[in-house]
Amino acid sequence: MTNLLPALTGSNVIYGMGMLEMGMTMSYEQLLIDQEIVHMSNRILQGIPVDKDTIALEVIKAVGPAGNYLAQRHTLKYMRQELSTTNLIDRTMRESWEKRGSKDMFEVARGKAIEILENYEATPLPDDVKKKIRDIVQEGEDEANEMEKAKKKKIY
Repeated sequence: MTNLLPALTGSNVIYGMGMLEMGMTMSYEQLLIDQEIVHMSNRILQGIPVDKDTIALEVIKAVGPAGNYLAQRHTLKYMRQELSTTNLIDRTMRESWEKRGSKDMFEVARGKAIEILENYEATPLPDDVKKKIRDIVQEGEDEANEMEKAKKKKIY
């Protein structure tokens, strides 16, 4: 969760996704787990709107301190909007989780990684994007060639 603090400060680049061993090893499973964490952090960054409708003073007055807010339409409406969904974290009851094999998050991530690797079909880049990439590479190669020529002439 070390990504949350930079995200809260407005950073737009958070590195390290999928890294293990101080970045010496990459893991497809860890990449998917980190993606899940970033997704949850992004949900936090959206914030929770507080206005006349979301604060629900009328509902609070009607239900009272000991009432059942879960049975209220207002609660259901906003609960669905605020619910954080996940792909790897299993929030079901233990019995259901056990019936599905009691897989922990790493095992679920491994299955998803294998599925992606076996079924992914790359979408070809548009021609204009390919050209931009080729131009950037060519520019870099030209610059490297010029530097090599300068070295040979001993002109720095």
